[in-house]
Amino acid sequence: MPVERASQLTGSESASPPARSGQVGIPQDLQQFAIARCADGFPDSSPTEIATIAASVVAGVMEMQVTQAAVIDARAQTPIGRRLLNVMRDEVMSRWNAHGITERQLPVLLLAMERAREAIHNPAAHALVAQLGTNAGLELLAEVAHDMHSPLASILILSDSLQREKSGPLTPMQRRQIGLIATAALGLRSVGSDIIDLTRSEMLLEPKPVPFSVTSVLESVRDIVRPIAEVKRLTVRIESPVVDERVGHPVALRRVLLNLTTNALKFTASGFVEIVTREVNPTRLEFAVRDSGRGIDPAMMPTLFDSVRDAPRGYDNRTGKMFSTTGLGLAICRKLAEGMGSRLQVETQLGRGTRFFFELELPESVSRRDSSRNSDPGRRRQETPAA
Repeated sequence: MPVERASQLTGSESASPPARSGQVGIPQDLQQFAIARCADGFPDSSPTEIATIAASVVAGVMEMQVTQAAVIDARAQTPIGRRLLNVMRDEVMSRWNAHGITERQLPVLLLAMERAREAIHNPAAHALVAQLGTNAGLELLAEVAHDMHSPLASILILSDSLQREKSGPLTPMQRRQIGLIATAALGLRSVGSDIIDLTRSEMLLEPKPVPFSVTSVLESVRDIVRPIAEVKRLTVRIESPVVDERVGHPVALRRVLLNLTTNALKFTASGFVEIVTREVNPTRLEFAVRDSGRGIDPAMMPTLFDSVRDAPRGYDNRTGKMFSTTGLGLAICRKLAEGMGSRLQVETQLGRGTRFFFELELPESVSRRDSSRNSDPGRRRQETPAA
């Protein structure tokens, strides 16, 4: 593909972002040169696709000049993306002055390119991710998780003892610090439990449906997460259905709601988290966990429910984006929801919060049908106020 053709492909859909103050951009002629070189090496890829990937690579290099924790777009983490970056880097090293790059700009640009290269050229990390996605890898993680349980249990016991002032009175600051320690330990234990449960998720689903109280499940989840909510000063609300006694899988349901609620608290800085039920019809309920948090970045959506995400880890304080290479909790939720005959869905908006929801077929229990239907005539809304 001639260079002239490549220049026509850097339109609005794939144009690189403008450089901010202090940033060194990659000249357009250099980008076009790299696109043309890659078009020869990847004949099965369209010119538009290569140009779009090039824009992602350029954006990653520019972001690396602002923060080393920048996240490289998944499109750049491909053979084409790696090839584009290598061509650009080699061209800068050998002919930087021909592309209008000054001596002052050169080290800044090369350092950013090297950081980007390390982010997308990491075969060991990609191999580890691939291995952990297998049954053998999950079994290894499960063994590590088992080893974590004893020391984490000790931390929780000791922190509980301190909070109860068995070793003497605490100042308000000490009480809050111990609360943070307990919350961190609970979070780690939750991760360990997720790893173990992912390898035996079929054991979390009862062999057959049983009668249970929906309200009891919601209250149990709220009580478990109460320490986390109190430390973060968040309000947790639950809303029960009109008909409470149902037939279903309460253990699996509790685990799904607990994972979703814990996640919601984790990514919510202020406001509330609520667990709401809605009667779709007399035998079918919708369960939803909604928060007032930061929302989920669109870049995370394609791999949101994957147990291991082949993506770099990083936190961008400027945009408030959170990225993680593990999604064990959501993977378990998805498997359990499917086991109960449902499908876990999500609605989210950056800066406005997230809502996970799913529907279950939960007939009324025989005992409920045989009893008076006027004993609990309305929806029950309960709230745990912020601390």
